[in-house]
Amino acid sequence: MRAPCEELPVVFDGVSVTAGPVTILDNISLSLAAGAPTVLIGPNGSGKSTLLRIAMGLMPPSRGRVTWGGRENAPPLKRAIVFQRPAMLRRSAAANIRFALRAAGIPRAGHAARTSELLELVGLGGLADRAARRLSGGEQQRLALARALARDPAVLFLDEPTASLDPTATKAVEDIIRAVSARNIKVVMATHDLGEARRFAGDIVMLHRGRVVEAGPAASFLDTPKTAEARAFLAGELLI
Repeated sequence: MRAPCEELPVVFDGVSVTAGPVTILDNISLSLAAGAPTVLIGPNGSGKSTLLRIAMGLMPPSRGRVTWGGRENAPPLKRAIVFQRPAMLRRSAAANIRFALRAAGIPRAGHAARTSELLELVGLGGLADRAARRLSGGEQQRLALARALARDPAVLFLDEPTASLDPTATKAVEDIIRAVSARNIKVVMATHDLGEARRFAGDIVMLHRGRVVEAGPAASFLDTPKTAEARAFLAGELLI
């Protein structure tokens, strides 16, 4: 795995995203720097998923600009994203990873060894020949992580990777995220789980109504939030 020097920081400079009369992101200025995971929190509809898509380069902002390591319009060669409900190809777990390796331009001679390595990393070494769509939800999420890692990313974006998983499956996914972060891959993760945020975050960004309402080191954010919105969210109150 390469050090995250080519893609970082990911800088949002006055980024807004609109869809007709609806504002999804509103004048976001934010820097995602190397280091411990950045965790995005906020109520449903706050803009977390859209922010991840913009950071990945999957969609352009309506206004403002995004740069990766100081470069604008940089191709996402060393970025990867895993969605909350990843699609599985109609083939085996191993073949899903081989497909990702081909898409990333990895020489075919290295596919077998790399596929085995990634399956072992995510705890699916014994299920290489199992049809991906017959895996459990937690196993599919782990396979999605392996596919994302096939491109040897410097930055990994995760959109609620443990949503709807049981505690055992959640722990398995979280263990992989820890291993990924330990390899000097920058993790940027959206979650609704404040316990997960506390376990992972080096820093936290809270979104509400498409705006960043508070951002800072995880410990101070979680223990002494500065804004009324953050205090209400951490207390479990409904934000409107």
